[in-house]
Amino acid sequence: MAEIQLNDPQTLYRRWEDSQWNPFTIDLSRDHEQWHQMDDADKALVYWALSSLMVAEERITTKFSGLVGAHSSEEEATFLSTQQVDEARHMQFYARFRDEVIASPELIKAHVASAREQVSDAFRHIFDEELVEAHEKIVAAPGDLAAKVRFVTIYHLILESTLGLTSFRFISGHLEEQGLLPGFAEGYSKIHHDETRHIGYGVWFLRETVREHPEQAETVRLTLRGLLPSVAEALGGSGEDGPDIDRLGVSIDEVRQFALDGLTRRLDIIGVPLSSVY
Repeated sequence: MAEIQLNDPQTLYRRWEDSQWNPFTIDLSRDHEQWHQMDDADKALVYWALSSLMVAEERITTKFSGLVGAHSSEEEATFLSTQQVDEARHMQFYARFRDEVIASPELIKAHVASAREQVSDAFRHIFDEELVEAHEKIVAAPGDLAAKVRFVTIYHLILESTLGLTSFRFISGHLEEQGLLPGFAEGYSKIHHDETRHIGYGVWFLRETVREHPEQAETVRLTLRGLLPSVAEALGGSGEDGPDIDRLGVSIDEVRQFALDGLTRRLDIIGVPLSSVY
């Protein structure tokens, strides 16, 4: 099978320059009208999804600068700087949606605090503990390659890929099928476009690193072994008291299988097959 061509940081940076968008110019007027007409079950589902996205974006915006400081080239530093701008833009969009559609205007901190009440313990463990700890380590030792590999595995391979792409697949599909919240759907699609660029960097970095430093494959494996049980739990929603995930038109098993299939493909590209993790 021919090797898959991955984009390096310089190519990704140039694509970023051609992909700018403004979170404050998306029209949310129809969303505001529809929100007050939606039934409680759909509101609960969207509110849970938005809360998860809000918590995630706050964390991945504020716990990212250490990776920029751990760059190995000017091209990598340039691209990683653009990713931090992207994450801040995404957080601003979700906060604006809460301000103008769901609730009254608040500081982002207040929105994140209320959103955190909606997510599961597994979700909080991944974003508030594992990601925070990995970021602290890379800040303390930017030259530690294993710390960088662990951080990228958590951030790009788990958070943005396995959780992020899976959430987008089913949430955006539900909104489109039901004709709901067109402004949110537009912004979420732009965010998804940005995230695929970020994931491209993560897969590129991990593949190049594992090739040059084969021992780092074990860092990827150890990180996944520790996190995948929490990831599987987080993909199950927020428990019995949470929203009705079945309204998405798929079962939790189907959601988890989609996530697993995507992770399997990316690990094959990186050169650390999922079969070698356990």
